[in-house]
Amino acid sequence: MITKMTKYSMILLSGDLDSFLSGIQSLGMVDITRSAAACDDASKQMSDLITRCRNAVDSLGNLTKENPDLKAEAHPEISGEQMLSDFESNAARRMDISTGLASLEKEYQNALPWGEFAQEDLGRIRKAGLIPHFYCAGDKKFQSRWEQEYPLWVLNRTGGKTYFTVLSGPEEDFNFPMEQAQFPVRPASAVLSEIDRLKAERDRLLAVAAGYAERTAELQELADRTFASLDLYLAETSSVKEGEGTISIVEGFAPTEDDIKVKEYLDSCSVYYMAEAAKGEDNPPVKLHNNWFARLFEPVGSLYELPNYDELDLTPYFAPFYMLFFGFCLGDMGYGLILVIAGIAAAIALPKYKAYGKLIAWLGVGSLIMPLLSGTVFGMKLYDIFPMREDIKSLFFSDLKMFWFAIIFGLFQIVFARMIKAVFAFSRHKWDEGLSEVGWCMVIVWAACAYAGSQTGSRLLPSIAAQILLFGGLVLVLFCSKPAKFFLLRPLKGIVSLYDITGIFGDMLSYIRLFGLGTTGGILALVINSIAMSLSGIPYVGWPVTVIFLIFGHLAVMGLSCLGAFVHPVRLTFVEFYKNVGFEGGGRAYKPLKSYNNNK
Repeated sequence: MITKMTKYSMILLSGDLDSFLSGIQSLGMVDITRSAAACDDASKQMSDLITRCRNAVDSLGNLTKENPDLKAEAHPEISGEQMLSDFESNAARRMDISTGLASLEKEYQNALPWGEFAQEDLGRIRKAGLIPHFYCAGDKKFQSRWEQEYPLWVLNRTGGKTYFTVLSGPEEDFNFPMEQAQFPVRPASAVLSEIDRLKAERDRLLAVAAGYAERTAELQELADRTFASLDLYLAETSSVKEGEGTISIVEGFAPTEDDIKVKEYLDSCSVYYMAEAAKGEDNPPVKLHNNWFARLFEPVGSLYELPNYDELDLTPYFAPFYMLFFGFCLGDMGYGLILVIAGIAAAIALPKYKAYGKLIAWLGVGSLIMPLLSGTVFGMKLYDIFPMREDIKSLFFSDLKMFWFAIIFGLFQIVFARMIKAVFAFSRHKWDEGLSEVGWCMVIVWAACAYAGSQTGSRLLPSIAAQILLFGGLVLVLFCSKPAKFFLLRPLKGIVSLYDITGIFGDMLSYIRLFGLGTTGGILALVINSIAMSLSGIPYVGWPVTVIFLIFGHLAVMGLSCLGAFVHPVRLTFVEFYKNVGFEGGGRAYKPLKSYNNNK
C-alpha cells in the first residue's frame, strides 16, 4: 500500500531559509520539493565530489580484492578531501605506468633479438664515415654468400631468424636485396632496466594505495556528508522567491503519521504554513508500506516504476503470483530445497542482505510447491524414487496437464487483475470503467469453461449460469466500455471494444512460457542424470566422477533455470498483469531531507 502524505506549503523570510531547512534536515521526515539534479556550478561541484568519492571507494575495494597480500603503507592523518586528491593522483600515475609498461614490453620484445649494443659504438662507426644498415631475414632466406659480397656482421640468430648489419660508405651507391628492418633505439638491457624501475614505482604506489584502502570509511563519510549538503542546497535553490527575493515559499510532503512531529517543529519556527492532505495532482512522493511478505518483493517491483500517488501499490497482489510463477519456471523441488536452504543461510550469515536472503527462501518455497504437481525432483519423478500405488501416481500432473494448468493459472491472474481494476474504479466512482471490467471477467470465465467443457465432453457450468456469464458480460462490455451521452449509442461504440479479446488471447498464450521453462529445466536435469550414470561404469573412478558430475551439472542447470525463472515471471508481471490492472506508474520515491547523522 501507499503511505498517505500531508502536503505542507511554507512561507518564510529568505534570510531564515538556511536555518529553517537545516532544522527540516535534522528532523528527517519532510520531502522538500527540490531539483532532481545539479543545477549550477556549486551543486555540480558537490555532485562531482560525491561521484569521485564513490569511484575511489570502488577502486580501493577492487584493489584489495586483486592484491590480498599487499602490504599497506601507513599515512599521516589528513582530511578526506586531501586523501581523495592524493589517491586520484596515485591512481593516475599508476595508470600512466601501466600504459608505459605496455609500451616498454613491446619495445623490449623488439630489441631483444638484436642483442646488446652501445650507442657510443654506433656513433664511432658513423664518425668513421660508415653508415650501418640493419636487416632481419629468416634462416632460409639468409644467404651465406652475402658475407663474402658485403661488409656484413651477424648480430644474432634466434627464433629462426638472422639479425645482421651491413656497412656502407657515405658516397657509396648502396644497394642490398632486402628491405631494411627497424633497429631499436636502445638495447634490450636498457629497456629492461626502465621496466624494472617502473615496476618498483608501481609497487610503491600500490602500497600507498593499500594504505588508503584501510580508510575507505573516511571517503564514504565524505560522500555522505557532501550528499546531505547537496540535498540541502538543492532544496534552498528550488524554493520560490517572492517580494523581490525577501520571501521564500517552500513546498514539502511528509507521511501523515508524522504530522504531530512535523507540526511541532513548524510551530516552533517563524514560518507560516498550511497543511492539507496530499492529492494526486500535487505529485507527492510515494512511500510503500507493506506487510512482511509483500515487502520482500518490493525490489522486484522497483525494476519497473513506482505507482503514482493515487494508484494502487500492486506489490501485495503480484507477490504470491511471482513466487509461484518462479517455482513453475524452475520446475524442480530439489532446486527449490537448495534455494530455501541458501536463502535462510544468507539471511543469517549476511544481515545486510537479510531481506534478499528471505526473498530467495520464499522463491524456494514456491519452487517446492509448483513442481510438486508433477512430482519432479532433481530431474526424477517421485513415483520413480518411491514405490506408489497407481491411484496415488495418477494424482501427479502429466506434461499435458501442466501445459493446461499454465494457461488456467494465467487466465486466473488476468481475471484477478481485471477485478482489481474494477474494484479500484468503483472506489473512485468510475462506475462505467468498473462494470466494463466485470463484464470482461464474466466473458473470460464463460469462454474458459465452455472450451474446457468441449474438450472433456462435460458441462462445467449450469445453463443458466453460463447464459448469465455470457450475455450479462457482453451487455456490460457493450454498454459500459465506451460511455456516450445518448444511452442507445453505447452498444454501437462498445462493439469496437470487443476487439480487446485478441489482446486477452495473446496474454493468455504468454503464460505457456511457464510450462515451457519448467519442462526445459526438467529435461536438462534428466540429461545430467543420464550422462552421470553412464560415467559410473568407468573402472575405479566411476562413482566419484559420477557424483562430481551430478553436483556440478545440477548446479549449472539450476543457475540457468533460476535466470529464466527470474526473468520470465518479471515479464508476465510487468506486461500481462500490470497491463490488465491498468497500471500507469511514474511516481517519484519518497526522499526526505536528511542530515548526515540521520543518514548514518
